[in-house]
Amino acid sequence: MRITFAFSAILLASGCSAVVPSQTPAPTETPAPVPTLVPAPAPALVSQPSGDWTDWPLAQGDWVYRKDDRGSIALFGAPNAEATFMIRCDQGRNQLFLSREGVVADSGAQMTLRASSGLQSYPTRNSGGPLNYAAIALPVNDYMMDRIAFSRGRFAVETSGLPSLAIPIWPEFTRVVEDCRS
Repeated sequence: MRITFAFSAILLASGCSAVVPSQTPAPTETPAPVPTLVPAPAPALVSQPSGDWTDWPLAQGDWVYRKDDRGSIALFGAPNAEATFMIRCDQGRNQLFLSREGVVADSGAQMTLRASSGLQSYPTRNSGGPLNYAAIALPVNDYMMDRIAFSRGRFAVETSGLPSLAIPIWPEFTRVVEDCRS
């Protein structure tokens, strides 16, 4: 303001007429930015193998067979890591339990087993143990176990919301089934 008045006084003293605003206009206020809502990131999509299941890459790992007080168990997976897949014979219950690593939604989850001669789907639930596994319980005479035992080198496990697996069929799997049937 002071510069404006001094400049006006100089102009008037020199005989010039000029129109000088008496005060500087107030700066216009910039409106505060409106916060934009960023949508939550989409849940990570499960990477599924593509094409025919017989062409999927085999899951990495080996089979290990063990006997214990309940019966026998065959575990598949990488050495020194939790099993990716397992089959357990519970002789006391006369049942087979097939479990795969991961957690499924509480209702409507399915595990589909594929073999060279067919497939079968089963309702699946979380095992509820200290480790995260989705599991199915089968009677020892379930025909799908024979289909897997005689499958051409592999079988597939497809579970709702989890990556599908192609697992090599080794004698350990069949041995557990036979343990439960004898």
